[in-house]
Amino acid sequence: MQTDAATASRQRRVLGWLRREALPLLVLILLLTAARSSLANHYHVPSGSMQPALQPGDRVVVDMRAYGWRLPFSTFDLVTVADPLPGEVVVFDSPADGTRLIKRVAAVGGQQVEVRGGRLLVDGRPAPAHVPAVEQIGTRRISLDLAHGGGADLGPLRVPEGEVLVLGDHRGASFDGRYFGLVPVDAFYGRAVAVYHRRGEGFGWRRL
Repeated sequence: MQTDAATASRQRRVLGWLRREALPLLVLILLLTAARSSLANHYHVPSGSMQPALQPGDRVVVDMRAYGWRLPFSTFDLVTVADPLPGEVVVFDSPADGTRLIKRVAAVGGQQVEVRGGRLLVDGRPAPAHVPAVEQIGTRRISLDLAHGGGADLGPLRVPEGEVLVLGDHRGASFDGRYFGLVPVDAFYGRAVAVYHRRGEGFGWRRL
């Protein structure tokens, strides 16, 4: 009887500890994971396809609320906030194989777009010829890396409403919309905000 009583007492203590300590900890972990899925996250840049803005190994803060409030652990937007704008750096899954990618929005629905020799023409407006490695995309002035050429040409084509053309800044070394096609606006996980850690330089805040 004493053994049974001792066992029952231990079980009560364990259950009490689980209710007091383990359960709140588990809830906290779930809430933090959900927040990371829906509010903010980070991305580790694996390649040089976005050079010079992003370097291999960069760690980037991603605003998961920029384009919509997403149901945790899903790709379903509960509330749509805004569509991506030209020039923004976005994170999404490749339509080709599902790999998580980071690229720049080059053109959005309704725009006429063409890529020739790595240079972007939107609505017939060419980039300044006197600045061969700079483009104006939306409100942003973008530095390009054309050291490996311009990569594949594209278009001309008109981007349908609800879709987006994404390109890498390192045009000759980027697997982007010229290869896998346009991306639906609801496919973007979030907007890359800034580089918070760069290999060899440490922590900082380099806005994109």
